[in-house]
Amino acid sequence: MSLIIPAIKYEDCNAAIDWLCTVFGFETHFCVEGPSDTVAHAQLRLGEYMIMVGSTDRSDFGVLNVTPGQVGGKVTTSLYVCDEDVDTRFAHAVSVGAEIAIALRDEDHGGKSFSCRDLEGHLWTFGSYNPWH
Repeated sequence: MSLIIPAIKYEDCNAAIDWLCTVFGFETHFCVEGPSDTVAHAQLRLGEYMIMVGSTDRSDFGVLNVTPGQVGGKVTTSLYVCDEDVDTRFAHAVSVGAEIAIALRDEDHGGKSFSCRDLEGHLWTFGSYNPWH
């Protein structure tokens, strides 16, 4: 079995974990603290799915990653989360002040979606379209 689990680096990973849990509903599954109030590695769950996050660092893997803030707010990849109740997710994101990049809208390929940035500028899209169904 193969799994794809996104791994995201954050300048302030502790704040990012709090934000992702509060705004998107993730739960901390596992967390290893690093030096000087950093996160060496954490696993966050959203239902049965998971992402891995960690603080930016100078490790072999860390130096291959940049945050949007390090490259003028651009992203080289984004995350798409299938969400059966995208209307509620959008309303919550707006109510807690998430930066909405693309407002909730109907998509030509089916479903509805919206895109927003997390507290460090990574781009997340939540949509009701599930390509597996």
